Amino acid sequence: MGTALGAANVASCSGADCAYYNSANSIFLEPNKQFIEAGLTYVHLPKIEYKGSQILNGNPITATAKSKSEDVAIPYFHYISKAYGDYRFALSMTVPGGLTKRWDSPVQKLFAQKFELKTIMVNPSIAYRANKNLAISAGISAVYSKGKVNNDGNSLGLPIKREMSGDSIDYGYNLSASLRLDNGLNLAATYRSKIKLSEEGDATLYLGNLAQKYNAKVNIYLPATLTLAVSKDIYRTSLEFVYERTFWSSYKSLDFKYDKPIHPVLKDAFGTPKVKNWRDTNTFRVGLKYKYSNNLTVMAGYSYDQTPIREKYISYELPDSNAHIFSTGFIYKQNQNLSWGASILYDYKKERTIKNNINGINGKFSKGGAILVTAGFRYKF
Repeated sequence: MGTALGAANVASCSGADCAYYNSANSIFLEPNKQFIEAGLTYVHLPKIEYKGSQILNGNPITATAKSKSEDVAIPYFHYISKAYGDYRFALSMTVPGGLTKRWDSPVQKLFAQKFELKTIMVNPSIAYRANKNLAISAGISAVYSKGKVNNDGNSLGLPIKREMSGDSIDYGYNLSASLRLDNGLNLAATYRSKIKLSEEGDATLYLGNLAQKYNAKVNIYLPATLTLAVSKDIYRTSLEFVYERTFWSSYKSLDFKYDKPIHPVLKDAFGTPKVKNWRDTNTFRVGLKYKYSNNLTVMAGYSYDQTPIREKYISYELPDSNAHIFSTGFIYKQNQNLSWGASILYDYKKERTIKNNINGINGKFSKGGAILVTAGFRYKF
């Protein structure tokens, strides 16, 4: 039930969700039991509002607009085996990242009529008990991704258009370690490697009524992350603090490549690398679990999440800003083996004013953010 804790569930996870958050912790679960957790997260992405202008062909034009809202349902699954001596196996299926942004307004359609990236990750891992207090684990991350990009300048009198889609299967690795002390203090560290998503597919570029098909590819990155966590168990309460460093600086540019030369008129819009130069970020999380009764556990979380996007390079496909994230939820123990619960998370994005932007944006982005509602169950056998 990591949604309820805002992902502050690294050092203190105590169920099948350890398969994702920190599989080393699986060593400290009941050794003769297998654990399953599954559920569904509904994600609502509200409209982003932009008020301002856009520099086009050297001239500012009004570009005030709203993006489309988005709604998507995301399943998840976690499994942990029983212990085999000092070893334990785990498997998780999650959506580690993604992006969906659509605009119908003339200016924004030229740059990001539709910009979509969907991912699903399958992560098998193995954990090892080094001694009674220390466990380590290692795993493989296999990611299937599918992307779509549409641009259309016709509403601005520019007879250019692009329709592109592609997919890819790519791999990375993850490591984790957990130290559980006798005084109720738990320490944990996890590392996930960078994964290069090598999207390959088809693109159709239009110049007026002329259309040309291409084989196309583009690289997008899931960044490496380092997480350090500490939790403390006090009576019926568990309090966890998490520091997360995300290495977004590997994302230097967005460079679409085609199997043959494109028309010179289309090159600036669709054939020139778009500079990103994202920066590494820090996220700070705190999570609280309280065992209200033998059957009911309530949870809450708060996170402060930095954006990796510098003002100079922000663009319409992801007009991101720093975020305050609030979450809460519960788990109810139905019987000795079955539990179920629900949670809600609110991602509040701060307003962001943009000036001196290389993409010609001069204005303010507001609203947006996200609302997540999760329902799921846990079972051990």
